[in-house]
Amino acid sequence: MFKILIPAVAAMGLVAFAAQTRTPTYDVTAAPVAMGWHLSHEGSLAKLAYGVENSDQLALMMTCEPGRSSVVVYGVVQPVAPVLIQASDRAVELDPLSDGDASEVRIAVRDPGLQSLASRGVLRVRGDAGDFDLPAAPDEQRVAANFLAYCGSARV
Repeated sequence: MFKILIPAVAAMGLVAFAAQTRTPTYDVTAAPVAMGWHLSHEGSLAKLAYGVENSDQLALMMTCEPGRSSVVVYGVVQPVAPVLIQASDRAVELDPLSDGDASEVRIAVRDPGLQSLASRGVLRVRGDAGDFDLPAAPDEQRVAANFLAYCGSARV
């Protein structure tokens, strides 16, 4: 009888233990990953992006080459500007990361809204939720100013 009773009690104990609801432990001290402005270069192409650094989580990215009078803007939000020019006059491949929600436009380097990112630390953008501001900390303002200076210069 003990040959059957002991395994049965052990099995019921394991089932009861496994059925207990447990609260998962989370590290509440870990800071959430912050979005911000990040500058990178690929050859002569400069990229200024607002999102999570070193990830595909971007709200918007601007690219330019030196000596150009405009930057190309990609993303799910676009700068609020009086003149946004479609960057391509032909069909553009759908962006797989945004399921086709991202669009591509050009904006002048000297656009006051774009310049306010470097001077005031704010870029006014428009998205599905309406208009809102993307902020820039003082060090990010310097990064934006360097990006805009690079875009308008003839240096490589």
